[in-house]
Amino acid sequence: MIRIVETDLGQISYNLERKDVKNINLRVRADLTVYVSAAKSVPVKKIDELVFNRANYIFKALAGFKKSAEHKNATKQFVDGESVEFLGHNLRLKVVQDMNRHVECDGSFVTLFVKDSKNYLEKCNLLNHWLRAEFKKLIEEICIAYYPKFKKYGVEYPKIQFRAMISRWGSCQKKSNSMTFNTALVAAPRSSIEYVVMHEFTHLLHPNHSKKFYQQLSTFMPDWEERKKRLEEGR
Repeated sequence: MIRIVETDLGQISYNLERKDVKNINLRVRADLTVYVSAAKSVPVKKIDELVFNRANYIFKALAGFKKSAEHKNATKQFVDGESVEFLGHNLRLKVVQDMNRHVECDGSFVTLFVKDSKNYLEKCNLLNHWLRAEFKKLIEEICIAYYPKFKKYGVEYPKIQFRAMISRWGSCQKKSNSMTFNTALVAAPRSSIEYVVMHEFTHLLHPNHSKKFYQQLSTFMPDWEERKKRLEEGR
């Protein structure tokens, strides 16, 4: 169901889905759509009021996604000084010509050691490979740390997968016992990544966003709502 809310900042069009959820959940997606899920018992007027009251956040998030899309569509040159988003930090890129191709990160700079500093594809592939490898390593580290909480419920260690996603940070398939994570999460803070991992792990116990799901999630991670908020606001 598509709903329209008029605000002082402009018109907000959002997609309302009725689901068995505890709270009214609002999400601004990377494709510039606004999605709201709520239980059937929640009046439409109350949902519209929530959207109205969160107008500042919605327009800020939309502007951020637009800027991000424009940035990604702009051709990166992979030259000194360019920004690299990594685990919640904007690092600066350095390029060094070296026969030993590798990447180093000191917390402020990401340095690409490449055979040909003018070779665009070499620099692009090296950086993306490093980001993916670091993200994969972090996800596996977090999964190993969280798994004991679920093992006692009879959950087998899941298959971990990675791919680019448009509107989700992660997904879980209980039947195949697998979890997939959006590679774009590499730009998010660790605390937000931990939230996504815990969220997907909890789906191995409760496939839907039911009351039991949120109760279980709150037991495992009491501050999940704050972590989720930081992720949605890009900080």
